[in-house]
Amino acid sequence: MSEHSKFLEPITRENAAVVLVDHHVGLLSGVRDIPLGELKHNVVALARAATVLGIPLVVTTTAADSMWGPTTPELVQALPAGQRIIDRSTVNAWHDGPVREAIEATGRQKLIFAGVSLEVCAALPAIAATAAGHHAYVAVDASGTFSQAKREAGLLRMQQAGVTVSDYATLMVEALADNAAPEAGDLYAALDMPFAVLVGQISAAARPA
Repeated sequence: MSEHSKFLEPITRENAAVVLVDHHVGLLSGVRDIPLGELKHNVVALARAATVLGIPLVVTTTAADSMWGPTTPELVQALPAGQRIIDRSTVNAWHDGPVREAIEATGRQKLIFAGVSLEVCAALPAIAATAAGHHAYVAVDASGTFSQAKREAGLLRMQQAGVTVSDYATLMVEALADNAAPEAGDLYAALDMPFAVLVGQISAAARPA
């Protein structure tokens, strides 16, 4: 695939995997560029939506038993039963053998990353995956960092390196592809977008009695 055409090829449930990096309670406590409740909501929704669509998840932490603490409980509860969380020591998750092997084992070329912090835990493996021939995306609203300057620098660096920046709901809706699919209702419920509930209520009210 040419460099140009890879940006035009849509995300599907068959070609994508989701990689969640370092959503630790300790790191989340320092996030300043997005409200903490919103960040937790968004990464949980991303994990649940990917599970609805059968998109594989790779989840990793850094020094979870010491430096940064465990994965946020809300995310743990949202993961599929038996989901492995890979702990590592490398700063860049792509440089950890078990993490990279787990990603490659999915067989997916389009990799959707989210992490805390945005400019390190999401950006660095996304850039490295791009260098390795994958098409990397970062769900910026399921990621967070410690200042607005860090956010802006991370976004700029990713875009310079050819990483596609998007949001969690758009990526999952693109993978759904068809609102008539049997998973559509569960997918939108997993995304938990407040306006979607309102749209459903308006639609129901407009139906003839």
